[in-house]
Amino acid sequence: MTNETIPPHFELHTNDFENDFIWGVSTAAYQIEGGHTIHDKGESIWDRFVSQKGSIFREQHGEIACDFYHRYESDIELMKAMNIPNFRFSLSWSRLMPQGDGASSQAGIDFYNRVIDYCLKCGITPWITIYHWDLPQNLEDKGGWTNRDIIGWFEGYVRLCARHFGDRVKHWMVLNEPMVFTGAGHFLGVHAPGRKGLKNFLPAVHHAALCQSAGGRILRVEVTDAIIGTTFSCSQITPRTKTKKDIHAARKADALLNRLFIEPSLGLGYPKDIKILQRIEKFQRPEDAKDLVFDFDFIGIQNYTREVVRHSYTTPYLRAKIVKATNRNVQTTLMDWEVYPPSIYAMIAKFNTYKNVKKIIITENGSAFQDSIVEGKVHDPQRLAYLQHYLKEVHRAKNEGFKISGYFAWTFTDNFEWAEGYRPRFGLVYVDFKNQKRIVKSSGKWYSEFLRPLFDQASNEKKEKTDVSTGFD
Repeated sequence: MTNETIPPHFELHTNDFENDFIWGVSTAAYQIEGGHTIHDKGESIWDRFVSQKGSIFREQHGEIACDFYHRYESDIELMKAMNIPNFRFSLSWSRLMPQGDGASSQAGIDFYNRVIDYCLKCGITPWITIYHWDLPQNLEDKGGWTNRDIIGWFEGYVRLCARHFGDRVKHWMVLNEPMVFTGAGHFLGVHAPGRKGLKNFLPAVHHAALCQSAGGRILRVEVTDAIIGTTFSCSQITPRTKTKKDIHAARKADALLNRLFIEPSLGLGYPKDIKILQRIEKFQRPEDAKDLVFDFDFIGIQNYTREVVRHSYTTPYLRAKIVKATNRNVQTTLMDWEVYPPSIYAMIAKFNTYKNVKKIIITENGSAFQDSIVEGKVHDPQRLAYLQHYLKEVHRAKNEGFKISGYFAWTFTDNFEWAEGYRPRFGLVYVDFKNQKRIVKSSGKWYSEFLRPLFDQASNEKKEKTDVSTGFD
């Protein structure tokens, strides 16, 4: 794959997929909303983490971010203008429940009601992620994800979301990438809340896995006709060599990065490939085996790249190490992730092997490159090529009969990219963070044209219904 834009005769079209294939864009509350203390919003772990010196690139933060809190109408209108039919966004727990449990915030509830209602007014279907990494700081002070009480706290939060928004929102995701927020936030300490070590990681994993199923059960009871999923980060894992040690290392990395949360939800228990995971039994109770299981309507998989893994004596616990993409002479994104389109096909195929997975939706896929404004425009041929090549692999999987039912691009607008700050730009829409100006990039313009047949079809169907109801020919 080159850095050049695929020529205009790119042959893939939306009508090459089934009519009910789902298309959209994904975002997350802390990354776009801003308004971090507006009204009675409480502090989240990311509000606290960004204030710690050295945690974030150039000490940046999400206090304003894309100012979606104040600009949601114009952003949703832009989404409509770009023919995007589905919008995945997350709810801020501390905006809805400032202390994490107990009293709710009417101002927070009103905000998300406005967002949902405006989506529906614009003909865009809202898809809600209940938890996308921004735990209320008050709960973190009580142990957060390492405290088993998180299950009750989370159940109360999910119930509030379902009861206030479930009359209009029917598509739900319980957790976003639990492997990332437990691994980066509770083992490596590079994400909020900055905890480190197995003593934090293992209980956080188990409690997140229990919350994932508990949240699903509450949505099933509280929301009529709910379509319930949850999302998993995943990467194709390739051993560096064909030696037994590298193959074994790759198997362990796969268990940790790709299987740790999906398998308990399917009743398969935690992967047994990593001995250290046996220590999770310390945090388990007899009833947990069944409580880990939930029959999701779909599984969201979030793939960006593949990882090449080698055996490493010096890596504690896992004895496996990721070989950096920059050391492998391959094309990379700004995140130092390899551009490897077959990885998304491989992950669709992998999750397809689980017999109890009903549907698979790509709930995130995208790339960060160095963007710049030239004569008022943002030309991003690398991102455009990335998007088109990955979509070709999604189509290949669909064509071969895999249970792939949708694709959400990450992300709609450039945003606050966690510990990397504002340096990586993943958006289809460029944001000038000095003045909040939006510019649709070349990739966004292409995605808009790619989706146009869906918009035209919907408009024609609406016109036909109107003609029938009014008696016009």
